[in-house]
Amino acid sequence: MRFLTIALFLAAMTAGAQDAPKQGGGRGGPPKNLKVLKAEDERPVMGAMMGAIGQRCNFCHMPGDNASDENPKKLVARKMMEMVNDINAKSPDGKVHVSCYTCHRGKATPDMVPPPVAPPAQ
Repeated sequence: MRFLTIALFLAAMTAGAQDAPKQGGGRGGPPKNLKVLKAEDERPVMGAMMGAIGQRCNFCHMPGDNASDENPKKLVARKMMEMVNDINAKSPDGKVHVSCYTCHRGKATPDMVPPPVAPPAQ
């Protein structure tokens, strides 16, 4: 399941980024307030992000208003998506090399240091 989620995320990320916000309704209608994603990529990328950070929609979005920018985590997520897009765009082979999962590994906050090494068995 995680492989499928990551594959969808990577496919969506290779499609590019968008600078202008979209117009439209909330749930059931076209997405609103998109500043990095394309409307057609929004659902697969959001699904991949859920798997990559191990959280549900309300971790970044305001309940009942996904277009709102009130939750600072949403603004951080946008910056992270821009960072991932920038890194992948600079890849000389044109391939996707990083995603949210690269650092997060299913955790809301990435580990900043490696896990402790187990002592050798005796």
